Amino acid sequence: MKTCSVEKLNFSFPKKEKLKSKKLIERLFNEGKHLTVFPLKLLYLPIEAPMDSRIKASVAVPKKNFKSAVQRNRIKRLLREAYRLNKHHVFNNSEGNFAFLILYLGKEMPSFHEIDKGIKAILQKFLKKIDNAKVD
Repeated sequence: MKTCSVEKLNFSFPKKEKLKSKKLIERLFNEGKHLTVFPLKLLYLPIEAPMDSRIKASVAVPKKNFKSAVQRNRIKRLLREAYRLNKHHVFNNSEGNFAFLILYLGKEMPSFHEIDKGIKAILQKFLKKIDNAKVD
C-alpha cells in the first residue's frame, strides 16, 4: 500500500469563516476596496484584529436584478460552492486577515462553470493586487 504525501486541502466552509457581522459588512461597503471580473465583484477589507479565521466571506445577489428569491438563492449557493472549492488559493498564498463580499452583477442565470471561472479569476486578481501592495 502506497501512502500519498500530498498536503490535504480543506474544502469546507465552516460557520467561523462566514461573514455575518452587520458592522463589518457596513465597513466593507464604506471603506473596502473592490475588484471586478464580470459578472462578479469582490469587496475586500483588511481586518486588524485577529479572529478565529483569517478570511471571513459572504455572498450577495441584488434583488434589483433578480426579483425571484428562488433565483437569488440558487446563485448564492453557486457562489458559495465555487468559493468553497477555490478558497485554498487565497488561504495558502496570502497573509493577513480579510473580509470578503462577493457580489453577482450579471442579469441572467449563470451556470456553475461560469461562476467557478469567475471566482478563480477574481481570486487570482486579488492575490496579484495584495502582492503588488506588499512590494510598494
